[in-house]
Amino acid sequence: MSRVSFGAKPFSYPQPVWIIATYDENGVPDAMNAAWVGISEMTEVSLCLTPSHKTCKNFEKTGAFTVSMADAPHVVGCDYVGIASGSKTPDKFARAGFTATRSEYVNAPIINELAVCMECKVISFDKETCILKGEIVNVSVDESAMTDGKVDVSKVQPICFDPFNNAYNVIGEKVGDAFGSGKALL
Repeated sequence: MSRVSFGAKPFSYPQPVWIIATYDENGVPDAMNAAWVGISEMTEVSLCLTPSHKTCKNFEKTGAFTVSMADAPHVVGCDYVGIASGSKTPDKFARAGFTATRSEYVNAPIINELAVCMECKVISFDKETCILKGEIVNVSVDESAMTDGKVDVSKVQPICFDPFNNAYNVIGEKVGDAFGSGKALL
């Protein structure tokens, strides 16, 4: 098998697409698209965000943000919040087709249209490294995305970013059981 080199690039797959939402000082919701997000501890999420984003300025004031899974039915709005500037487009959130409900746990909006949401408090934000760390205070899931009391990935239809092709792909087909399929080799 021969290999093709791409050089040093942030190319990994899959990269979940996350929508980060905050309130500004007037309680107006804002959102941005981010793919460089990961779970860094049991109740901690880490994100790489450029400090110039309005969303960053907002969470620095409120101390809170939400992280929602982007999904296939809302791919247009999810992509839009990644290409439009909240500083230049005050109604960016509504233009994306989003509505908000205030989290019961943190001072940040839950995007009603996206089924899965992590509600977070800011732990730290390093403007030099662009790393935001947040404490996951609660995870909420819309009942429409559940079957028999469990989250149903086929109903959520989460999307991931394909950096090799600048594309979004939907995730959802089950191919095995975590902590189970490998037992066949024990």
